[in-house]
Amino acid sequence: MSFLRNAWYVAAWDEEVPKEGVFHRRILNEDILFMRANDGVVHAMRNRCSHRFAPLHLGERCGDEIECPYHGLKFGPDGRCVHNPHGDGSINKRAHLKSYPVVSKKMLLWIWMGDPVSAEESDIPDFVGLDPDNYAINKGYMYTPCNYEFMTDNIMDLGHIEFVHKGLLGSEAVREGDVEIFQEGNVVRSNRLTHDEILPPTLDVVYGSGGKPVDRWLDVTWYPPSNMQLVVGVTPSGNPPRIGKETPGVHLMTPETEETTHYFWANARDFRRDDEELHAQLEDGLRFAFEHQDKPMIIAQKEAMDGEGFWDLEPLILACDAGAIRARRILRKLIKDETKEKAL
Repeated sequence: MSFLRNAWYVAAWDEEVPKEGVFHRRILNEDILFMRANDGVVHAMRNRCSHRFAPLHLGERCGDEIECPYHGLKFGPDGRCVHNPHGDGSINKRAHLKSYPVVSKKMLLWIWMGDPVSAEESDIPDFVGLDPDNYAINKGYMYTPCNYEFMTDNIMDLGHIEFVHKGLLGSEAVREGDVEIFQEGNVVRSNRLTHDEILPPTLDVVYGSGGKPVDRWLDVTWYPPSNMQLVVGVTPSGNPPRIGKETPGVHLMTPETEETTHYFWANARDFRRDDEELHAQLEDGLRFAFEHQDKPMIIAQKEAMDGEGFWDLEPLILACDAGAIRARRILRKLIKDETKEKAL
């Protein structure tokens, strides 16, 4: 299965690209060089010289140019070759590198991997919570050796948290909660509402529920190809739903290859923002959940499949799979349609 190319993917947290030097990351099987120009704007180009294909990130940064470490050609931030130190110094148009649209928005760098003419900044989801002026934010990056769709499944189906995150994030009430699936165009919403739930001790501390029954909502919105907003909130049982303390988060999956994924996550809160102890506890708990519970399970799932395709194995579909399966089918159709369009 190929990737959806006419789409925005998260390339990095904005802070990952330094003011000087360069940064590179493989996305959709392409090694890409990111360079922050002197005006602060980040640019992206293919990370290989057009001459002998040397990786440019090994070269020297010269102002707003990068010098190839092999034969000294220089490239500007837009990927155009600006200096040829050999022969008469002429520059063939074939020397220029492929460049990619990049947008910095709410702490993230987004990259468009398809036809640049089709790139519309307005298509980037406007996620709640990525606003350090109004939220305390825990965030991170996790490299995972598995296909990105399995990681999307993991967030779209939060029925797993009772079992994978037992005693940390889940309880029986999650399984018994009300689940609603909505589709708006190509966007899928998977909303879950628990009733009379006694939160696990870690969450009880976060939301200050004092061990009393609460109703908890876990609402996921999936934007193709693989970007999700997860809003978790708590209110005392019997209160109107979805009015209470909320912690909006993001789970953003960017394929490195067909079998490896860049996973960017964040969790925000607009209460107890200056509570450093709570912030540290959340940091440790979230990293433990992702690195030591989700990640090993997803890798084990991949290994158990023995290289066979998801649909080829004819998976049993349970009620909790509705959102994840719908997202998979939408993505499959989008890729199929894009492939047909390219063939015309």
